[in-house]
Amino acid sequence: MIDDILKEAQSKMKSAVHVYEQDLLGIRGGRASTALVDRLIVEYYGQETELRQLATISTPEAMQIMIRPFDKGAVKSIEKAILSSDINLNPQVDGDTIRLNMPPLTRERRQDLVKMLNKRTEEARVAIRNIRRNMNDDIKDFEKEKMVSEDESKWGTEEMQKHTDKFIQQIDELAQHKEQEIMTV
Repeated sequence: MIDDILKEAQSKMKSAVHVYEQDLLGIRGGRASTALVDRLIVEYYGQETELRQLATISTPEAMQIMIRPFDKGAVKSIEKAILSSDINLNPQVDGDTIRLNMPPLTRERRQDLVKMLNKRTEEARVAIRNIRRNMNDDIKDFEKEKMVSEDESKWGTEEMQKHTDKFIQQIDELAQHKEQEIMTV
């Protein structure tokens, strides 16, 4: 029974780390990355659709993202979505192609990105801790209902803490790597 709780916790914690990794892709580093815009939500014929489903996204140069919509009618919607997003880039429409030129990051902007990274890192840690808390509550409930012994409950709580520490360490390593990427000139 405790093993099932630990497996469920581990699965949820892996998912939280995966979500965090995807979140990091959207934070701009020193170079252009298609991940910066591919999950951008575009209003397309009344439906909210991810940009990657509407267009081919590539990086022809180190500091440029090129977007080629499958439907030429989507260009205006994509441009509007980019302008209203928080990526702070001005799209340049060239017929049926949209180009996003990435200006070099200033020192201030790099520091702002690191602050945003730290905020998201803390949110990911909190998500892991919330999973731990919920699973520990389940273990305590099983102990109260006499489904597991006090020793099993204590062991389960200790194992849960080991899982928590492991996943928080993964998050910290990802954050450290991303911070180095942001601060590299």
